Amino acid sequence: MVSRKYKLHDGKVGSALAIRLTSQAGQNAIAGIMENGTVKVHVTAASENGDDNEALIQLLADVLSVPKSKVAVVAGNTGRDKILSVLGLDAITMTRLIRKSLD
Repeated sequence: MVSRKYKLHDGKVGSALAIRLTSQAGQNAIAGIMENGTVKVHVTAASENGDDNEALIQLLADVLSVPKSKVAVVAGNTGRDKILSVLGLDAITMTRLIRKSLD
């Protein structure tokens, strides 16, 4: 695994989020936060046709209480490691909501 130093970042109109995605998992869930700040996410969908990305976007939209249209994969579309953009939500609020979903 490549060492990364991703963190949650405030952008001009939103935040960026580093994701490690596991497809074909037993359930859709945020599974944890890695030491480097990457959020581990499990989805039941397969990676075929981008179904896992759609499930990821839906899960994060639900957890963060934002419309799906505000969440987008901006890097790593076909890999496990992804960067997502979340418009209209600052990094502090996003961190709080993700940690709350782990409780």
